[in-house]
Amino acid sequence: LKMSWLWLYLPLHLLMATCLCHSIKAPTTSSQQSFKSNLFNFYHSLLLADGKETTIHLLKDIPKRYYFVLEEGRALAPFSITVTPCDVPIEWSILVYKPPPGKAAPGDHDTQEVSKSHKASSMVSTLFNYKGNSVETYMGMSSHSALYLLEFLSTERDTHITVYLTTDTTSGHLYPELPGDPRIDVIGIGPTTVTLAWKHSPSVLQHSEGIQYCLLVNEKHNYKSLCAAETAIRSSGMKLPPTVALSLSPYLLEPQQVMILSNSELSIINKVSSGEVRQVCMGTKNTYTVPNLSPSTQYYFDVFIVNLLTNASAAYTGTFARTLEEPEPKVTELKDGKVIHVVLDGKKQKFYSLQYQARHKKIHFTFQLCRGQIRVHITRNGKTVASENLSGLRYFSLKGKLLDTYSVQLRSTEESNSSVKVLASPHFHKPLFPLLPESLKIKSFSKLRTCRSVTIAWLGTQEESKYCVYRKRIEEDQIWRELQSADRCSGPESRHKSEKVLCKYFYDLNLQRAVTTETIKGLEAGTLYLFDVYLFGPSGIPVRYHSKVVKTRKKC
Repeated sequence: LKMSWLWLYLPLHLLMATCLCHSIKAPTTSSQQSFKSNLFNFYHSLLLADGKETTIHLLKDIPKRYYFVLEEGRALAPFSITVTPCDVPIEWSILVYKPPPGKAAPGDHDTQEVSKSHKASSMVSTLFNYKGNSVETYMGMSSHSALYLLEFLSTERDTHITVYLTTDTTSGHLYPELPGDPRIDVIGIGPTTVTLAWKHSPSVLQHSEGIQYCLLVNEKHNYKSLCAAETAIRSSGMKLPPTVALSLSPYLLEPQQVMILSNSELSIINKVSSGEVRQVCMGTKNTYTVPNLSPSTQYYFDVFIVNLLTNASAAYTGTFARTLEEPEPKVTELKDGKVIHVVLDGKKQKFYSLQYQARHKKIHFTFQLCRGQIRVHITRNGKTVASENLSGLRYFSLKGKLLDTYSVQLRSTEESNSSVKVLASPHFHKPLFPLLPESLKIKSFSKLRTCRSVTIAWLGTQEESKYCVYRKRIEEDQIWRELQSADRCSGPESRHKSEKVLCKYFYDLNLQRAVTTETIKGLEAGTLYLFDVYLFGPSGIPVRYHSKVVKTRKKC
């Protein structure tokens, strides 16, 4: 048995290639059997790399073992081991095998064999063991040669972990450093926002380049590591690009993902069955307001400090918060025949409520969308009777009982300002808004374009109405803004007098022939013009056709 400790002094490549357990005599005691079993584990283990993060895949109920050697000659050699579970809790332990303190004298083999066997077995000890899913780091110190065995076991299901071993604890850290107080503070809560703050990582203060904070938001629970969060997202049935929060380099997004890049912040929104999972990387800022949350909903927030150069990360202590309830919108009373102009701020006020008490059995609601995107929801005595997104001019004719109470809720569906005109009236045969054609589009004829003129056409109705045409010279970079920001409820009073081209009356009882054309002359060659047509009904309230941009020919 004296020879059983020779493996501690063999070169590493011989250690891996030699199985000395076959040369050991058959054990005669339980301690010898345990010692042989422990030695056998080494010959079925893998060498753990020093100074590199290793990803290890574990099969359920099948242990996996790795080993490393601290060589003789290094006085008080320090080392550290960091294990990061990426899913379910695992069990892991560190065992150390040390040589006996002295060698037996020649000739003593027969008399001391049993005692030496017991002493050898007693030199196998467990340094550390842990069970759970937290990130754990073991720091040790060795003053002599030793061989260490790490054993990992998952009893719940197949999973993977990362392990980082280093024997150089003086030249920096693979993982970014957390502050002394790694908690995340909730400093503000609203119906749709939560504001967070956390203390700076020393790694950010020392090496700001290549280090950044990434925030994870979800409705399920906190995550103790970034790899655990990514594993959970993948298990929801979607593919997550590798190190999605760790790099701003381009990659393809899955259909369930939305990427938003604004103000140097990268946001990834993952649509999963349990709600949205958002990832936001905000550089080195240590405060952030999470926008666009749902009212009265509990969210979990995790902050990770990430080293973009090594893809290593460290997790702050996660927190959670419940958003406030959406305040009851102010209710405005609708009166017969009176138009109300409602303006919604997409960021502050997204809802607006109107109420109307019927004095007739038949009620007519009219909505003219002026700007943005708005959804209308109408209830009668608490029951939904209509709900849809508005477009242009929309009429709802409803039949109920006398003194029925109608509630109209308007909701902006975008962050920019939206506005709409609303009218409630029992007299549909006397509408304030004009009768509309099938389409409010303006058509231009390319073949009739010249350097100095443009011909346009639009549909009319069976009711004699007044139409006014306006033109405006614009530049290429103004087209999108002019078309998107146009207030479709504003009349010619908002236009400059020089932009007016003409006004005319027109109608045709045959809708197939209710089309009119107009040639606008006196234009400049190779120039962009914005054309608008306004339709006026009996009450004088205008309806604006969709603007049309036409460019005159450059050469004729």
